[in-house]
Amino acid sequence: MSDMATILITGGTGRIGACLTRHFLNNNWTVVITTRRDLTAEGFGKDLGMSSKSGQLYVCRVDLETEDASRRIAAFLDDNGLKPKTLVNNARNLDHLKLDDNGRPSRAGWLGEYTLDVVAAYELSMTLAEQPDSKLETVVNMSSMNGLVVPTMQLYDDFPRQSPAHYGVAKAALIHLTKELAVRLADRHIRVNAISFGGVEGRVNEAFKARYAQFCPLGRMLNDNDLPGPVEFLATPASSGVTGHNLVVDGGWTIR
Repeated sequence: MSDMATILITGGTGRIGACLTRHFLNNNWTVVITTRRDLTAEGFGKDLGMSSKSGQLYVCRVDLETEDASRRIAAFLDDNGLKPKTLVNNARNLDHLKLDDNGRPSRAGWLGEYTLDVVAAYELSMTLAEQPDSKLETVVNMSSMNGLVVPTMQLYDDFPRQSPAHYGVAKAALIHLTKELAVRLADRHIRVNAISFGGVEGRVNEAFKARYAQFCPLGRMLNDNDLPGPVEFLATPASSGVTGHNLVVDGGWTIR
């Protein structure tokens, strides 16, 4: 890919975001990430183990749940002369997934999860698409297999308190938003797709991984090596005929 390709990844410092950021930098893309953390491009680049031969990294500090977030991101891009070809809506806030003692999310948790997954993704996609000199060609929305199927109760030690209902509901809405945007942005020659990953290693113990393997045809959770390829496919001309699609990358979980 040309070193002139620019990708904007929201939530670029999280579990999946950091993996994607490292991959695209290593492939000489210009990468712009958003984060709520106070960090510098140089500092985060060192955390990722980037070298001087990597692509260029820009860090935009912004809370995507604020009403002016899209405007602030657009201003940051303009100030730095950046015109993303690809937007990856990937931001997360784990605080929204906290449950009460009965395993129920709060109303604030519901609204926060939906705002970040759906509303912020819509606003940023439209803001970038509607810029007069927009170079946007592809949008990739990061959904989840839980947007397609309900959680498997036997996977959890304490299902009501470990599996937030509003997570899957918001991810399902994001899949439908993907279809809506694919139609609404088609005349601008912008393709919009989603990816539904299965469970990813990193936040679970060995007992959970063993239970997960019993329900998954591939017999394992996803790892870092499984994550960048599907995103790069949807972000490049290799998928030029694909729009409005939800690419399921779950080791076969949802075919059961």
